[in-house]
Amino acid sequence: MKPAAFDYLRAETTEHALQALASGDDGVRVMAGGQSLMAVLNMRLSQPQLLVDISRTTELDTVRVEDGKLVVGAAATQGRVEWRPSLMDEVPLLAMAFPHISHFQIRNRGTVCGSIAHADPSAELPLVLTALGGEVVLRSQRRRRVLPASDFFQGMLMTCREPDELVEAVRFPLRKPGARYGFSEFSARHGDFALVACAAVVTDDAIALAVGGVSDRPVLETWPRLHGKALLDAINDFSWKLGAQDDAHISAQYRRHLVRQLGMRVIEEAR
Repeated sequence: MKPAAFDYLRAETTEHALQALASGDDGVRVMAGGQSLMAVLNMRLSQPQLLVDISRTTELDTVRVEDGKLVVGAAATQGRVEWRPSLMDEVPLLAMAFPHISHFQIRNRGTVCGSIAHADPSAELPLVLTALGGEVVLRSQRRRRVLPASDFFQGMLMTCREPDELVEAVRFPLRKPGARYGFSEFSARHGDFALVACAAVVTDDAIALAVGGVSDRPVLETWPRLHGKALLDAINDFSWKLGAQDDAHISAQYRRHLVRQLGMRVIEEAR
């Protein structure tokens, strides 16, 4: 199947893109890498009147450290961030997650902000942003606002982005002193979407576990430094809280089992 007919605009500047978004209500979609959007267009799940391409907007193609966060602009590709020499020192959890994202050809073209905006509950980047307590920067001609990941993701492929807003950047907090990290996922084949993915952040005082692929969005749970049976019981309770359901790929029972197994694995890895 091919997309429905649409007009195409290559934005030269951020303001150019914002002008187009302001004039089109729900009939305008933004494309950066297009790795998620083109599949949606081809299946006609979305039929925009205008497609705004920001992939060559230089001012949005930025990756920088600012105010204790790694700030990734809307046009920056996943590959550019993944191959950043200092990434493991800056945001270790992000460096751990990148090899699990599809294949390098996709990461070479797809953008970080595009994955966040798409809000697939099985995707690795929304999971990492949630686990780290990251932020999403939304910009329109009316305003700029910054939202925590927990507020930005609203459900499966749903966010609180308004029709005239652009995901201008996402902010990943830099590594905190003493914090340790773990990441793992289970999929049918390497590069397939995660049936369950887990990310852990462990400090001297707390354990944070984020799970993707089970609920309609990534979910984060935080506990004190539990050990042994107390930790196992906490992860088991969390696995039930996620509301896993049977589907064509896997049963709810097995998803809960994976949350328990992968959850403990990533916590121990972080420790």
